[in-house]
Amino acid sequence: MSLDRFAFDRRALDWAGEVIAQVGPDDLDGPTPCGDWSLRELLGHMIAHNHGFSAAVLERPVGGEVWDSIALEESDIQSAYAASAEGLTEAFAGDIPQKITIHGYGAFGVSTVLGMHIVDFVVHGWDVAVSIGLDRMPDDELADAAYQIMLQFPTDRPNKAFDVMVPVPDDAPIGDRLMAYVGRDPHWSA
Repeated sequence: MSLDRFAFDRRALDWAGEVIAQVGPDDLDGPTPCGDWSLRELLGHMIAHNHGFSAAVLERPVGGEVWDSIALEESDIQSAYAASAEGLTEAFAGDIPQKITIHGYGAFGVSTVLGMHIVDFVVHGWDVAVSIGLDRMPDDELADAAYQIMLQFPTDRPNKAFDVMVPVPDDAPIGDRLMAYVGRDPHWSA
């Protein structure tokens, strides 16, 4: 599969946005499969990461005050997420530096940075979906793109980004294999 990471990144943002559009105020304090974060904290993290990636691409790097934030101040989560996603897409449409500094990880080329972001938002989109009781996976092409990217990351777990891999059958659906590879139980429910 040829992987246009810019296109897949936009698809990952859209996938997560479609799920976030279904989040209601009563969902925000519920659990997620992402560590011990509530849905409110996970959404805060997603919006903050879009801002962090945007700042990095625009060579205006920010530190932990943005990257590590899980605060969600906005009352209109959907609009806040859409604005953060659009900001990142616009940043990637401009002049991109040869090396982009990602707080806590180092400086990487655009392909690696896009890969990091694609995996993050495909997985977190699923986290949001199952947190609100939706039985949804990203489409197989998007899940496979994220899985192929994930296979390039180290497998020493747990680490800052991923938990211990969860065993699943080799013939499990691609979405299940992706979630298991990043350390999620594909059958998690609140």
